[in-house]
Parts: sequence; structure tokens; C-alpha cells
Amino acid sequence: MKRTSLFLVAGVGLLALGACQNTTKAPFDPGVCYAVEPGKDGAEPTFNVVARDQPQIEFCAARLEEMRLRFLGFGGNRREMIGSYQGQFIFIDRAGVSFGKSLEGARFMALARTGDGRLAIPGAIQQEVEGPGAAPAPQ
Repeated sequence: MKRTSLFLVAGVGLLALGACQNTTKAPFDPGVCYAVEPGKDGAEPTFNVVARDQPQIEFCAARLEEMRLRFLGFGGNRREMIGSYQGQFIFIDRAGVSFGKSLEGARFMALARTGDGRLAIPGAIQQEVEGPGAAPAPQ
């Protein structure tokens, strides 16, 4: 009985490790910004170079947003875009820009959309609403 439970625990551990390794990783080429085209029917995604010599991930996000807006201007209907920069994924959608370590994992909100569609740091939007130098609300 002990041997069976030992094999069961080992099997579950191996399955858990295998599940963790199924995440898609972004290329880590210094300064290179990619547009990511998700693979169809479980195929690997395609990484297309958008810009080189980008100093920060925010610059890459700006290049991807420019590309998204250009495609919309040409009559495209794609409102969401995925990119990558130095091992991180960039997700652009109607809420703003998020970053993540994998396509499938958690995302961190980096830039939010303002009322007119521009991108801004989320804290700056609240400061704009309250006005510069506004005192914090009493608690």
C-alpha cells in the first residue's frame, strides 16, 4: 500500500511539473520588439520583428499601439494585439496595456486608457481627475 501511494504522489508531481512547462516563452533578444501572432489549433506562435533598439518595454508597447492604430486606419478590425520584449509578453486591448511572463499566465496592468483612448500610467489618470496638487481625501 505504501509503495502504491508513493508512486501516485510521484506521478502527480511529474504531471504538475509537465503542466508548468507548457507555457509559451517570449524571445529574449535585447532591444527587439516583436508582434506575436498566436498559433492556430495549438501551433506555436509566430514572432515578427516590429522594431529594434528599443530601450524599454514601454517603447515597444508604443510601437505595437502605433501598428494597431495603423491597421485600424487601413480598415482592419483587430482591436487587440500581443507583442513581446526581452522575455515578457505585452497585451494591448481596450482596457490598456498589460505585461506577463507567458501567454497563458497572469498579467500586470501597466498602462490604462484615458477617456479619449490615450495610454497613461494608471495613477496619473486618478491624479488628472482630482487635479494637480489635490489633497488626499480624508479617511
